Amino acid sequence: MKLLHGRPLLWPALAGLAQAASIALPSSGQAHGWLQVLSLAILANGLMRIASWGVPIALGVRRAAWFSGVFATFWLGGSFWWLYVSMHDVGGLPAPLAALAVLALASAVSLFYAAAAAAWVALSTSVSPQSRPWFGSVLFAAVWTLAELMRGQWFTGFPWGAGGYAHVDGVLSVWAPWVGVYGLGFVAALLAMRLALTGWRLAAIRPLALVGLLSWAVQAWSPAFTVSAGSGQVELLQANITQNEKFDVRSGIRDALQWYDERLRASQQALVVAPETAIPLLRQYLPEGYWPGLQKHFAQPDRPLALVGVPLGSLSEGYANAVVALGPEGQTDYRYDKHHLVPFGEFIPPGFGWFVRQMQIPLGDFSSGRADQPSITWQGQRLSPNICYEDLFGEELAARFKDGAKAPTVLVNVSNIAWFGNTLAVDQHLNISRMRAMELGRPMLRATNTGATAIIDHQGRVTQQLPRFTRGTLVGSYEGRTGLTPYARWAAAWGLLPLWGLCGVIVLIGAVRRRLA
Repeated sequence: MKLLHGRPLLWPALAGLAQAASIALPSSGQAHGWLQVLSLAILANGLMRIASWGVPIALGVRRAAWFSGVFATFWLGGSFWWLYVSMHDVGGLPAPLAALAVLALASAVSLFYAAAAAAWVALSTSVSPQSRPWFGSVLFAAVWTLAELMRGQWFTGFPWGAGGYAHVDGVLSVWAPWVGVYGLGFVAALLAMRLALTGWRLAAIRPLALVGLLSWAVQAWSPAFTVSAGSGQVELLQANITQNEKFDVRSGIRDALQWYDERLRASQQALVVAPETAIPLLRQYLPEGYWPGLQKHFAQPDRPLALVGVPLGSLSEGYANAVVALGPEGQTDYRYDKHHLVPFGEFIPPGFGWFVRQMQIPLGDFSSGRADQPSITWQGQRLSPNICYEDLFGEELAARFKDGAKAPTVLVNVSNIAWFGNTLAVDQHLNISRMRAMELGRPMLRATNTGATAIIDHQGRVTQQLPRFTRGTLVGSYEGRTGLTPYARWAAAWGLLPLWGLCGVIVLIGAVRRRLA
């Protein structure tokens, strides 16, 4: 595959794959921020060269769009290729059509990044980025972050694999409580372009040293944004039922009802959590006495509080992917309905009914819950559930922190990643949850069907984890937190508008500079 005038596209393709690997390395599942910056610096170097060729702007813009489009397609396809598993292995969609669907999604989303690269080259051709390397770097960070924001928020948003997640560990991780995952992406993009503009000379040490020094200073002098709200004990349940069996009456449904009933009743911890749709049937279709029996058990004195994933609703009132509470009087009315639904998995976008009909899986058509659903109070903690995909949207979780006195002290994620088999989706989702814990300064308790079931502390560290793809329970302790991180404060008040505004102003300044050049 060749760029215009025979320039090869091998480098952006390889760099894009490296960007995907930086989010969760295939061999270990670990994030590597240095690899994310390096891969983006390869892209930035290509764009810098295009802007320096002295070709007509229209040709340079097209070259930049192709170069970045290839990078982004391989990056995104390498990040969520496991969608193929849910469509083909689980859904029975023909392999060519499933592969084409993943490629089409990656290619469509890559258009945001193609546009970002084209904009940077258009704004840089008349004002040499080498002459003003810091502004050229800041401008690239702005357009790249705008592309990330568009991907994460437009058309319901699909921010999986955002570059900032590579920095859940490493030098830049200290910025997470200040600027969040998109802010981390901004810093990484700025550093990548600054490295490219040094021409890979010894001078590259200076921006690296500066970023390292600033990160050290932030870590050394940042106050403790949150304080302990007390500790608690929890039991997280993992049934390990494959997605192919989950809705089979003779296997998955039978096993789920039996195993979760036994484990919920046997728990001796103060809090027990079962994953998303742990009970896979609407309550009206459960065996007679099943649900009332659980309610009666947990209503007795000195019983724990149980949070259980279960579908709710009826044809007349609509359906919800929900978490309900089983516990003593005053707790049994609590219900959390998933707010941010997954396209195709939980609702069918207009015009795509034909595509869904090709798959033989029980895709839901759920109703969205309110964005401002409260936490549940239990033993001095305020527990705030989120369901699976919802923890990708840190700004939506941050909205729960508007009133500091009622803000969650603990985040609880219930998930079912069995849709994607034994793939990197498990590691990627764990790193996403870790980022939310770091941004908001709260522990995250993760109860999943197949993994990764884990306890994450308020600094994003995995303190305990259950072996994946095994049936069992994870018993451990957690520490709730009160107080607000800077990110929680500004994202609760304004969402991501400050980042949109900052990046927009930078691009506007770049446009004015070009016009005056």
